[in-house]
Amino acid sequence: MISDALNSLPSAGLHPVLQQALTLAIAANPQEKMPGRYTLQGENIFMNVMQFTTQSPEHKKAELHQQYIDIQMLLSGEERILFGMTDSARQCEEMHIEDDYQLCSQIADEQAMVLKPGKFVIFMPGEPHKPGCAVQTPMDIKKVVIKVRASLLQA
Repeated sequence: MISDALNSLPSAGLHPVLQQALTLAIAANPQEKMPGRYTLQGENIFMNVMQFTTQSPEHKKAELHQQYIDIQMLLSGEERILFGMTDSARQCEEMHIEDDYQLCSQIADEQAMVLKPGKFVIFMPGEPHKPGCAVQTPMDIKKVVIKVRASLLQA
């Protein structure tokens, strides 16, 4: 997991592909878009704009991905994200290969962070994360999740 502020993006030390994905997403003005999927670079880099109400973490499951890296960027509101290190997911359901996700009921040695506008967090394949959790009380949020094909980092 990597987290930083958008205003320090040039000096964040990110892999060039991840920096490019963030730059493409910011240039696409996600705050002005309706919820939905938007292509940035074919199936290699795309973004999902979403709006929803945060929930208590007890009502949510953690997710894992294999093929794509998640870059989560909050546009409005605030959310708590619970997460763990690679191989810390427990009680997992079957992997949905076509949609690249697996849901899990537990994260061993779970950690938490609060995401606010102007910040981003990156989850690599295999790192469980439970986004959309309420900080104190449920709140309406708008966010964008940038999906980056993990194999691009090996090219």
